[in-house]
Amino acid sequence: MTKMGLRELLDAVADREKTITVFAPEPYDALESHFETRNVTVEHEYVPDDGSGGFVVVTADGEFVGSVGGSAVANLVSPTAADLEPGTDDPTRALLGLLADTTFVSFDKRQMLMAAREIEDRAYRRATGTLRTGFQSLSALRAQRDVYATLGSEGLLDVHVYGEPDWSPDVPGTTVHAEDADEIGAFWFVVFDGGGDDRQACALLAEEVESDSGSFRGFWTYDPELVADIEGYLRETYG
Repeated sequence: MTKMGLRELLDAVADREKTITVFAPEPYDALESHFETRNVTVEHEYVPDDGSGGFVVVTADGEFVGSVGGSAVANLVSPTAADLEPGTDDPTRALLGLLADTTFVSFDKRQMLMAAREIEDRAYRRATGTLRTGFQSLSALRAQRDVYATLGSEGLLDVHVYGEPDWSPDVPGTTVHAEDADEIGAFWFVVFDGGGDDRQACALLAEEVESDSGSFRGFWTYDPELVADIEGYLRETYG
């Protein structure tokens, strides 16, 4: 089997179009706008009002992924939904988990930093395993040096950073990989292997749409197999 690089890994996920079908008396109009920058189709199927709020079914390429109660949708499009983390029994978090592997087609650097920080925080709390972060260029690590010095000093966490060699950082407890490879300069990634717990494995992989545009296309995932594929590729290719 041919080993997939970062672009092939991204494209493989990008091809997985997911569909949210809302079974409820009325469509959730805010849902379509919520997913307008994601590879998600929103559909509505009428069911009589029984007071439950209906339910939501998620499919990927026509195959059933999972379902949650309709209350999950209302919470998802609320202002506080961005603070929720997949992986708990909360219906909205469950819905986010079902949709985690969908691609986003327009993400700015602020949103990328928010997603990256959640993964870094998870690695910090776990304090074991391996965290791999690609900054495109090592000079971008300047603003995060203290964060990564803290991560590198945390327990048994093995921290690696990657980037084009436009700066020589000295970050205690962190292995720095200065790489001239085109994909290292083009992709931003944060990958945590879960430290032996698949429930904690997570990754972000994104490609800058145009040089210096500040807009990215990519995905984040809580699928341990996909996280392992990305982590394994980075480890085998760059160390």
